[in-house]
Amino acid sequence: QVQLVQSGGGLVQPGGSLRLSCAASGYTLHYNTNGWFRQAPGKEREGVAFISSSDGTTDYADSVKGRFTISRDNAKNTVYLQMNSLKPEDTAVYYCASSPHGTIWYSPDDYDYWGQGTQVTVSS
Repeated sequence: QVQLVQSGGGLVQPGGSLRLSCAASGYTLHYNTNGWFRQAPGKEREGVAFISSSDGTTDYADSVKGRFTISRDNAKNTVYLQMNSLKPEDTAVYYCASSPHGTIWYSPDDYDYWGQGTQVTVSS
Protein backbone atom coordinates (compact mmCIF):
# COMPACT_ATOMS: atom_id res chain seq x y z
CA GLN A 1 0.00 0.00 0.00
CA VAL A 2 1.37 3.37 -1.04
CA GLN A 3 1.43 6.08 1.58
CA LEU A 4 2.86 9.58 1.57
CA VAL A 5 3.03 10.89 5.12
CA GLN A 6 3.66 14.57 5.67
CA SER A 7 5.12 16.31 8.69
CA GLY A 8 6.07 19.85 9.54
CA GLY A 9 3.99 22.94 9.05
CA GLY A 10 2.31 25.08 11.67
CA LEU A 11 2.16 28.74 12.59
CA VAL A 12 5.04 31.07 11.80
CA GLN A 13 5.53 34.83 11.75
CA PRO A 14 6.13 36.67 8.47
CA GLY A 15 9.77 36.35 7.47
CA GLY A 16 10.12 33.05 9.26
CA SER A 17 10.97 29.58 7.97
CA LEU A 18 9.43 26.13 7.98
CA ARG A 19 10.38 22.77 6.53
CA LEU A 20 7.84 20.26 5.32
CA SER A 21 8.67 16.57 4.93
CA CYS A 22 6.97 13.87 2.91
CA ALA A 23 7.99 10.28 3.61
CA ALA A 24 6.87 7.46 1.36
CA SER A 25 6.17 3.83 2.09
CA GLY A 26 5.37 1.13 -0.43
CA TYR A 27 6.72 3.44 -3.11
CA THR A 28 10.09 4.79 -4.26
CA LEU A 29 9.92 8.55 -4.55
CA HIS A 30 13.00 9.14 -6.68
CA TYR A 31 11.68 6.82 -9.40
CA ASN A 32 8.94 9.40 -9.92
CA THR A 33 8.55 13.13 -10.26
CA ASN A 34 7.52 14.77 -7.00
CA GLY A 35 5.76 18.01 -6.30
CA TRP A 36 4.45 20.25 -3.56
CA PHE A 37 1.08 21.88 -4.04
CA ARG A 38 -0.91 24.23 -1.87
CA GLN A 39 -4.51 25.24 -1.56
CA ALA A 40 -5.79 28.33 0.19
CA PRO A 41 -9.47 28.73 1.16
CA GLY A 42 -11.61 29.49 -1.87
CA LYS A 43 -8.73 28.97 -4.28
CA GLU A 44 -7.68 26.20 -6.63
CA ARG A 45 -4.82 23.89 -5.77
CA GLU A 46 -1.60 25.25 -7.22
CA GLY A 47 1.82 23.74 -7.72
CA VAL A 48 4.67 25.49 -5.94
CA ALA A 49 7.72 23.25 -6.32
CA PHE A 50 8.70 20.23 -8.39
CA ILE A 51 11.61 17.83 -8.75
CA SER A 52 11.92 15.41 -11.64
CA SER A 53 12.87 11.77 -11.41
CA SER A 54 14.91 11.80 -14.60
CA ASP A 55 17.71 14.16 -13.57
CA GLY A 56 16.59 15.93 -10.41
CA THR A 57 15.63 19.10 -12.26
CA THR A 58 13.66 21.48 -10.07
CA ASP A 59 11.12 24.15 -10.90
CA TYR A 60 9.12 26.62 -8.85
CA ALA A 61 6.11 28.83 -9.10
CA ASP A 62 7.10 32.46 -9.65
CA SER A 63 5.51 33.39 -6.32
CA VAL A 64 7.99 31.24 -4.35
CA LYS A 65 11.18 31.39 -6.45
CA GLY A 66 14.17 32.31 -4.36
CA ARG A 67 12.32 31.53 -1.13
CA PHE A 68 11.33 27.85 -1.33
CA THR A 69 13.60 24.88 -2.05
CA ILE A 70 12.50 21.35 -2.89
CA SER A 71 14.90 18.49 -2.21
CA ARG A 72 14.86 14.73 -2.00
CA ASP A 73 16.77 12.27 0.18
CA ASN A 74 16.74 9.00 -1.71
CA ALA A 75 18.13 7.00 1.21
CA LYS A 76 15.29 8.19 3.44
CA ASN A 77 12.73 8.04 0.63
CA THR A 78 11.64 11.53 1.65
CA VAL A 79 10.98 14.80 -0.15
CA TYR A 80 11.34 18.14 1.60
CA LEU A 81 10.13 21.67 1.08
CA GLN A 82 12.23 24.32 2.79
CA MET A 83 10.27 27.55 3.01
CA ASN A 84 12.08 30.76 3.91
CA SER A 85 11.01 34.40 4.06
CA LEU A 86 7.42 33.31 4.48
CA LYS A 87 4.65 35.75 3.69
CA PRO A 88 1.00 35.84 4.82
CA GLU A 89 -0.02 34.94 1.26
CA ASP A 90 1.83 31.61 1.66
CA THR A 91 -0.86 30.55 4.12
CA ALA A 92 -2.50 27.38 2.80
CA VAL A 93 -2.77 23.65 3.20
CA TYR A 94 0.30 22.11 1.59
CA TYR A 95 0.31 18.70 -0.10
CA CYS A 96 3.12 16.54 -1.40
CA ALA A 97 2.39 14.47 -4.48
CA SER A 98 4.04 12.01 -6.80
CA SER A 99 3.65 11.54 -10.54
CA PRO A 100 4.64 8.59 -12.74
CA HIS A 101 6.11 10.98 -15.31
CA GLY A 102 9.88 11.23 -15.58
CA THR A 103 9.81 14.95 -16.27
CA ILE A 104 7.96 17.74 -14.49
CA TRP A 105 4.26 18.04 -15.09
CA TYR A 106 2.41 20.91 -13.46
CA SER A 107 -1.24 19.95 -13.19
CA PRO A 108 -2.51 18.23 -10.05
CA ASP A 109 -4.33 15.85 -12.40
CA ASP A 110 -0.96 14.39 -13.40
CA TYR A 111 -0.18 13.24 -9.86
CA ASP A 112 -1.33 9.86 -8.62
CA TYR A 113 -0.39 9.80 -4.97
CA TRP A 114 -0.93 12.50 -2.39
CA GLY A 115 0.03 13.21 1.16
CA GLN A 116 -2.59 14.01 3.77
CA GLY A 117 -1.96 17.76 3.71
CA THR A 118 -0.55 20.03 6.37
CA GLN A 119 -1.58 23.53 7.38
CA VAL A 120 0.92 26.37 7.07
CA THR A 121 -0.20 29.67 8.58
CA VAL A 122 1.91 32.81 8.27
CA SER A 123 0.69 35.46 10.63
CA SER A 124 1.91 37.89 13.24
